[in-house]
Amino acid sequence: MRKFGKDLLINLKNADLKGEDAHCIYSPAYRPLFSYDDILTKNPKFAAVNILLYLKNDEWYFPLMVRSENEHDRHSGQISLPGGKREEQDLNFADTAKRETSEEMGIDPHYIRIIREISPIYIPPSNFYVHPFISFTKKNPTFILQESEAVELIEFPVSSLLALPDKPKMMTMATSRGYDVPVIDFNGYLIWGATSMILSEFSLLLKNV
Repeated sequence: MRKFGKDLLINLKNADLKGEDAHCIYSPAYRPLFSYDDILTKNPKFAAVNILLYLKNDEWYFPLMVRSENEHDRHSGQISLPGGKREEQDLNFADTAKRETSEEMGIDPHYIRIIREISPIYIPPSNFYVHPFISFTKKNPTFILQESEAVELIEFPVSSLLALPDKPKMMTMATSRGYDVPVIDFNGYLIWGATSMILSEFSLLLKNV
């Protein structure tokens, strides 16, 4: 399997985004397309998530987390990137991504360097408009999960995204309304919904760097 060198960070910064074309690959069939104007009419809440790259044994990884069970969270128990709602003290969405990564993963924000933003995505069930970022840390992270948000850490190798099939695996999930939805199956961890759609765009970036 292809391995990426340290030039990956520069190449990612300059790669073209695929936006909705990438999102559609892992979009549930029942999810409608939304224009930017459509999204704004829904008065969405704004959030940011973070693909935090780090080197481990000369290979690039990023963390995912299994979300804590919470009856008030529509995405409870699902696998997600670190991230969350923009707060008043955040200077911008990049600041939100760094703060949330720090809180949920125990990483000092001083060591989180933003590479770029990728295509935002609207999440209808929770009415969030999410801004995803790619970042990196030079310091080998020691993860300390925020127990109220995450119950398990998944260290996902970047190279595994190159192996995503052209046609995703389809499965019925507990909260997918009885529909089969596209999933990323990583060693039995099933990633779907907005997280898989964001990673779909990231995988296409990787294939073009």
